[in-house]
Amino acid sequence: MRSILRGDVIGHTLRRLAQVFALLGAGIAAAVALLTVASIAGRALLVRPVPGDVELTQLGIALSISLCLGWCQLQGSNLIVDFFTQRLPQRPRRWLDAVGALLIAVMCGLLAWRTGVGAAAVREAGETSMILALPMWWAYASLAPGLALAALIALYQAVLLTLGRPPAALQGSG
Repeated sequence: MRSILRGDVIGHTLRRLAQVFALLGAGIAAAVALLTVASIAGRALLVRPVPGDVELTQLGIALSISLCLGWCQLQGSNLIVDFFTQRLPQRPRRWLDAVGALLIAVMCGLLAWRTGVGAAAVREAGETSMILALPMWWAYASLAPGLALAALIALYQAVLLTLGRPPAALQGSG
């Protein structure tokens, strides 16, 4: 494992994937913002909003958040309550951080798995959205890749911390 970490091909790949996912997430959020402006303008000026704007907004924002989770985890942008641990020596803190990263990996992995299972069930049921009749399984299935990437990044961070390397090594310069 140490030889793989030395070249850090895994870290570089995870970092690049997180960047691509985050850029896609940001693009989707921007598109949702434009959709919202168009719908409001249509409602105000033409008395006709964009049909299904609420459905598209819900789907778009959920997807955007999911795609940005990996980048958030990579940057250490999640909430950490370190009130009780901030005065501990570095080694115990690193172990606690590794446990925390492992727990996040497990949680995101479970969410990705159950989201995939949910997508299959919703597809089988033929469920669609109310206004646009979009297949709902698309929404579920689109969330799984972002959750899975966040899980992989958190797992890799846990490995780095366990081996005594700071997870900031994953952040790199891009």
